[in-house]
Amino acid sequence: MNRSPVLVDSSVWIEFFKNSRPTHLDQFLEEDIVSTNDIILCELIPNLKLQRKTEAIESLFSIEKIPFAIDWDLIRQYQILNLKNGINKVGIPDLIILQQVIEENLTLYSFDKHFKLMQSFLNFKLIS
Repeated sequence: MNRSPVLVDSSVWIEFFKNSRPTHLDQFLEEDIVSTNDIILCELIPNLKLQRKTEAIESLFSIEKIPFAIDWDLIRQYQILNLKNGINKVGIPDLIILQQVIEENLTLYSFDKHFKLMQSFLNFKLIS
């Protein structure tokens, strides 16, 4: 079966590297459908470098990296929708990730609760 790429959020990777091993990540890695982006890498790599986790860093850099085409007007609209729906404190990086997931038809794998809240009024695929 040919499945769409799964963009794995930093919240999942953090648990994975703590050896908590999220249920789906091993399967997605085995199926070679895991993807990342520069925001997620920027959230993860500095801490991994300080911990000298070279193998983890190399593994992350070997995953398909999906480039951005940021639409700032759309990002603002997502934030307006969030505020109208009572969802506060969603950071711009997460809104950029959301835009990418929607536009690239990716599945987002995240443990961040605000993505689940946004799914009630925005159409995107989420594993949480």
